[in-house]
This record gives sequence, structure tokens and C-alpha cells, in this order.
Amino acid sequence: MALNPDPKPGRWILPLVVLGMVAFTYFFVRALPEGAEEPSDTSLSASDTTFPGSETSPEDTTPGSSAPTDPTLDPETQAYLDGVGVILTSMEDLQREMAAVNGGFDADPRTVEYGDAVDRLTVLADQAGDLVGEIDALTVPESLATNHETIRNAVTTAAGAADEALAGLQSTDDGSQRRNAIEAFDSALSDLQTAVDNARSAAGLATTPPTTEGTTDTTEGTTDTTTGDTTGDG
Repeated sequence: MALNPDPKPGRWILPLVVLGMVAFTYFFVRALPEGAEEPSDTSLSASDTTFPGSETSPEDTTPGSSAPTDPTLDPETQAYLDGVGVILTSMEDLQREMAAVNGGFDADPRTVEYGDAVDRLTVLADQAGDLVGEIDALTVPESLATNHETIRNAVTTAAGAADEALAGLQSTDDGSQRRNAIEAFDSALSDLQTAVDNARSAAGLATTPPTTEGTTDTTEGTTDTTTGDTTGDG
């Protein structure tokens, strides 16, 4: 009987199977379409995609646009309106200070003493007078000349009322002079707010609402407790 040169012929079966699987895998992968590749992390999301004609810019002023636009002002008018706006804001600050001083002086018990009230109203009156100088220093556009007169009258009236409030505080009356001056100051400020709004409207700009709340008259319902005080308001 002839001898088998390979006593274990079955040992070649496993390598042949492995080789066949490798070959199959290689040809199968090459046969796949390119679209089957995994998507990369750099793909754009739907929200990142723009389309021609879909973008808008802040300068878009096409007819029917709902965004309001202010007319372009000449430099002189813009500078004037900026100036009166600063003066209005300063006068509103003075109104709040006047409310604090007079409210504290009339409080029971008093929270602002006479000497402190005099010092603070003196500074307030000086600052109000400075605002008159500032309004006179503005260059007034010819188109707003009438509005300017109204604005200036309101500023000068408020400054005069501030002086009168200080004089009333230092007087020996029952406080009526000071309180009447406070009311005059409030009225002048209200007129100034309206006048500035009218000037802006005349220039073609939107008006702005007043930023003050209430008035500086905090004496309603209070009782003068300065009887026997030898200085200020009797």
C-alpha cells in the first residue's frame, strides 16, 4: 500500500477558508458605491444653509418694510437736538434732587436739616442757571427757531423757580413761597419735555416719553413743624 505523503490532509482546509474570506471581503468592499461612506462631522446642518435671495441686511429699505427709519438730519439740526436732549436730562435730574431735598425737609421727623437743604438747593439753583447758559450757547437751526424759543422759556422759568425755592427756604414765611416755587419748577419741566418733543417732531424724528415720574411736590398732606425754628420757612 502506497504511503500518503501528507499524513494530515485536513490541516489545509482552515487556511484555504480564511484566504477565501479575505478575498471575498476585499472584492466586496471595492464593489460598494462611494455614497456609502460615513458622513463627516463637517457637514452643514439645515439651519446653516442659506439660499440666494434669502439674506437681508440692516440697510434693506425696500417698499413695505416694517422697520421704521429716521430721516437723515443735517449736522446742525442733529447737534442742536442732541444739545437740548442733554439739557432736558439734566433738568430732570435737578427735579429729582429738588424732590429729595424738599421732601426730607418737610418730613416729620425731618430727614434733611435746614443747613443741608440750603447747601443742596444752592447747588441746584446754580446748576439750573448754568443750563440757561447752555441753551443760549446752542446753534439754532432756522427751521427750529420757534421751537427754540419755547424750549428756552421753559429752561429759564425752571431756573427762576429754583432760585425762588431757595429764597423761600431761607425766608421766614410758612413755607408757601418754597412750595409754590416747586410747583412752578415742575410745570416748567413739563413744558420743557413737551417743547423738546415738538422740536424732534418738527425735525421729523420720533418723540420720546418723559422719564420723570410724578412731581417734586411732596408736601401734600404734611404739616409744617418748623414752629419755633428761627431760620427757614418761618
